[in-house]
Amino acid sequence: MLKLNSKSTVLEQSINWWNPGKTKQWQTDGIDLVIGKREGYFFYDMDGKKLMDVHLNGGTYNLGHRNPEIISTLKSALDEFDIGNHHFPSIARAKLAEELSKATPSNLKYSIFSSGGSEAIDVALKCSRYATKRKKIVSIEKGYHGHTGLAVSLGNERYSKPFLCEGDPSDFVHVPFNNLDAIEAVLSKGDVACVIIETIPATYGFPLPAPGYLQSVKQMCETYGTLYVADEVQTGLMRTGKLWGIEHYEIEPDILVTSKGFSGGIYPIGATVVSEQAGQWMNEDGFAHISTFGGSELGCLVAMKVLEISQRQEVVQNVDFVARYLRTGLESIKKMYPDFFVGIRQLGVVMGLEFNHPQGAKYVMRSLYKNGVWAIYSMLDNRVLQFKPGLLCSREYCDELLTRCETSIKEAVQMVT
Repeated sequence: MLKLNSKSTVLEQSINWWNPGKTKQWQTDGIDLVIGKREGYFFYDMDGKKLMDVHLNGGTYNLGHRNPEIISTLKSALDEFDIGNHHFPSIARAKLAEELSKATPSNLKYSIFSSGGSEAIDVALKCSRYATKRKKIVSIEKGYHGHTGLAVSLGNERYSKPFLCEGDPSDFVHVPFNNLDAIEAVLSKGDVACVIIETIPATYGFPLPAPGYLQSVKQMCETYGTLYVADEVQTGLMRTGKLWGIEHYEIEPDILVTSKGFSGGIYPIGATVVSEQAGQWMNEDGFAHISTFGGSELGCLVAMKVLEISQRQEVVQNVDFVARYLRTGLESIKKMYPDFFVGIRQLGVVMGLEFNHPQGAKYVMRSLYKNGVWAIYSMLDNRVLQFKPGLLCSREYCDELLTRCETSIKEAVQMVT
């Protein structure tokens, strides 16, 4: 076990040897947090402050912190398995790949495993370039798909510019979300390998796709020989009320990416699930892409348990209940402060709370934190609070959460007026 240092010592160590900018920024934002104990949908600051978690680290803790079934699965796996050897067939990888083929749209076949979401996005882009023999990639403005090699070039320049990762401007094209004319203008040139879209863009503040938008993008992709990549890292695994957010729009992507919650919050793993066309390279040279830790056997066993839990009928029903119950409560709070709390963006338990102030979500975040709730503002739209309850929340938890939200939003209104 780690030696239990004081909170001040951990903060000092973090500034000296981990990430000084991030550590200091949270202090500036009024979030004096170092996480200690965690369980279910709660965690504790090292000083003992208890917080309700409705950030879930981007959905990593869909099933709660330290979910007992997930921990039990990993403990049992450790009796027989380790990371494994990525060069060879594996019982765990083969079985998880089969289960993913069953659980994803019918046109998807092969699973390529990674150690996390950014790596899985890079794999999706490589597969798209292979299949189409094109280089250009289209993503939305203010999107986010990770921080690694190719993935970072897809998002906002905040994440790519500092590291000179923009690449050839002609290879990475950003278009406005929900603008079909803009995307067709690019695709019609016939040189785009893929379009990649988070089904509901998280870092942008969860704006919802306009009716018919995603379906039209997929149709354009088919018309112009471009692949459609669904980034389901934050919207997958039942968060929207369906296993994959893309199911609400009745389209079949050529590639689907999952991670974060796929780990159960216990063992990192990501997956890129591809059509035969996008995965044909594996028949030509299966060694063309390798990842030592991708599809670790321990991670595969954890991910199979996550898939099984997420598809249980009682879990599906609970997601529907939590989504409706919290929406009703939040609408009541919104009516109390209509000039400040102006919108609720929602699909299932994916929610963005919109405030009529350029920094409104920051004020609400600080107040929520003071009152024992952790939610984070959208990094690319500070008017919107990312509000992401878990799949297994109880009615009692929702009631307490709504009470704290009402108090916190009232306090935020007083701060900005």
